[in-house]
Amino acid sequence: MSTFVIERTAQAQHVRVTDDELVVELNDGRTISVPIAWFPRLLHGTDRERAHWRLIGDGEGIHWPDLDEDIEVAQLLAGIPSQESQKSLQKWLNDRKKQE
Repeated sequence: MSTFVIERTAQAQHVRVTDDELVVELNDGRTISVPIAWFPRLLHGTDRERAHWRLIGDGEGIHWPDLDEDIEVAQLLAGIPSQESQKSLQKWLNDRKKQE
């Protein structure tokens, strides 16, 4: 019996964030959609902040500079939500309020 293994890394090509979900189009034709609630920084971001993203690592990740958020495509494919601690998120939210 022979085993054939292909190792491929899916890469993001386009990203959009709605009020309900994060949608990522991949280079292999798939589209990943996850609840925005999985990523509280995106959830609390404005439409402008959510729309200001860039691909990192040849599309292996997505960075939102205004929200200081990075999400890996592999994380989305594995179904893993944000691992940010509640304490860290609360500090970030408090810092945002101070800037307003």
